[in-house]
Amino acid sequence: MTAPGDPQGMSRRQLLRHTAWFGAAVVLTVSGGEVISHVAGDAPAAAADPTALRFVQISDSHLGFTGPANTAVEASFTEAIDLINGLPERPAFVMHTGDLTHLATPAQFDQVKQMMSGLRTGRVLTVPGEHDSVDDSGQKYRAAFGAGTRGDGWYSFDLAGVHFIALVNTLSLEKLGHLGTDQIDFVRQDVAGLSADTPIVVFSHIPLFAMYPAWGWGTDDAAQVLALLRRFASVTCLNGHVHQLFTKTEGNVTFHSATTTAYPLPHPGDGPAPAPVTLSAGKLREALGIREVGYVRGRQPLALRDRSLA
Repeated sequence: MTAPGDPQGMSRRQLLRHTAWFGAAVVLTVSGGEVISHVAGDAPAAAADPTALRFVQISDSHLGFTGPANTAVEASFTEAIDLINGLPERPAFVMHTGDLTHLATPAQFDQVKQMMSGLRTGRVLTVPGEHDSVDDSGQKYRAAFGAGTRGDGWYSFDLAGVHFIALVNTLSLEKLGHLGTDQIDFVRQDVAGLSADTPIVVFSHIPLFAMYPAWGWGTDDAAQVLALLRRFASVTCLNGHVHQLFTKTEGNVTFHSATTTAYPLPHPGDGPAPAPVTLSAGKLREALGIREVGYVRGRQPLALRDRSLA
């Protein structure tokens, strides 16, 4: 069994202790500068506050995928967009945490861009997945979605008292994700002037913790970025890549992996590799979905709810 602090990651038993699998809702509560998470059926009452900052995370649409696990990824992505557009409150922004496309072709980037233009939101943001940079280190991705970003596509912004950081850890892949010194230096400079009580939200495609390194589900130099965020009372990291809900807390950092709009992947250790899982039509829609987040500065909980397409 792997030790809890082992950089090689957790054992399957430890993974299961930290996991919220398909269909669960994860609620985050901000209290005294800390983020406290628990699994619950309903978001807290603060989620209904009309003054709340609301945003949505969507991930792993894989437009262009063909296979029995989902023969119509465009249709399920459309359902996800419709679900977002049908939310009671319009989100301030929608963040897509990567693998927008399956093969990074210009036609696939154009298709996903056109589809996301129908989102009823103030802003659509993205980070790339490894499928978005399969043959050119992300050049076509940046041509489509890189406006206003720095380096290989990273950036940050502030909204309603929260500092958001969008990272790129899919371009220098050996097996694990990788950030690189330029991006780590960007984070160091980016947070240097922030107060320690500033809530931090970090977006990336590949997890920033060693979820399951045997499958490449981790980032080899993430510890350097997390060390820069250690002084902050509340840090929330939201990622895609693993196509399933997963929650883990380490000190001041809570990690939440999102589900997909395309197809599920096996739970860590179920099989030799993370190949697409084929489910019945009804079960597939239960495994696909979006993530809704609500936050009221200083007085109400930050609520995170995962909604399935079913």
